Amino acid sequence: MPISESKYIWMDGKLVPWQEAKIHILSHVIHYGTGVFEGLRCYKTKKGPAVFRLKEHTERLFNSAKIYRMEIPYTQEEINRAIIETIKANELEECYIRPIVYRGYGEIGVNPFGCPVCVAIATFYWGKYLGSQATEEGVDVMVSSWNRMAPNTFPAMAKVCANYMNSQLIKMEAITYGFVEGIALDIFGFVSEGSGENIFLVKKGKLYTPPLNATILPGITRDTVIRIAKDLGIEVVEMMILREFLYIADEAFFTGSAAEITPIRSIDRIKIGDGKVGPITKKLQEEFFAIVNADKEDKYGWLTYL
Repeated sequence: MPISESKYIWMDGKLVPWQEAKIHILSHVIHYGTGVFEGLRCYKTKKGPAVFRLKEHTERLFNSAKIYRMEIPYTQEEINRAIIETIKANELEECYIRPIVYRGYGEIGVNPFGCPVCVAIATFYWGKYLGSQATEEGVDVMVSSWNRMAPNTFPAMAKVCANYMNSQLIKMEAITYGFVEGIALDIFGFVSEGSGENIFLVKKGKLYTPPLNATILPGITRDTVIRIAKDLGIEVVEMMILREFLYIADEAFFTGSAAEITPIRSIDRIKIGDGKVGPITKKLQEEFFAIVNADKEDKYGWLTYL
């Protein structure tokens, strides 16, 4: 999906015109993938624009940076304020938000310590990540031939640029074979996640999802769905999931800030359940969108109004 340009991008404390938001070609991040980032959404609600789970996303950004020994030259509160400032400057009622912390121009070579830690925040309109009808009709996906990284290689808990080379292989393979998305297994053959989403399955009224030790990103929307499900009295089971369990699930769906809650209607050309949005997935969608659109009480304080 082409980028929908806005007016400004926040870069190291200043709002820079969109077309002038540039870095040097020899910046460390370009050559070695030394960047950590976030993806979150601002929703247009009846009470005004509101960012969903802003604090949690910024906390994960700082956790990712900490894992990679990157000292962010701002506090979490300053980043939160900068995100809101950028949304307002771009006069957006709803948008996708992309903060990124990266090693900039300074030295060449694998050692990153001689390069400055820079921060940028972009806000722009972005529609449904997996297609305009994905949340209503579901998507067709495949199990990828590419595995997720092994533990103690690339930290899966960090949302780092380098990890998304693995995600790109999964995504490109899926598209090449006529699917919308791929599901990666971990190195032991258990279900991990999609190229940019966590995954849930429904079987006999219970909700199943891989645990953190399946080398998944600790998703904010994943956590949201788990909490909503428990509020609805749906049992949530975090366990290692066999590939074949995917095929016999009653329902399946992806979660993510970009994907939100996207149903999966088939995996490897095998229809999941009735091949359409299942009742539990639908209920979770309804609850999720009621909260993010401020149609329901925000009892967890997940919305930050501009």
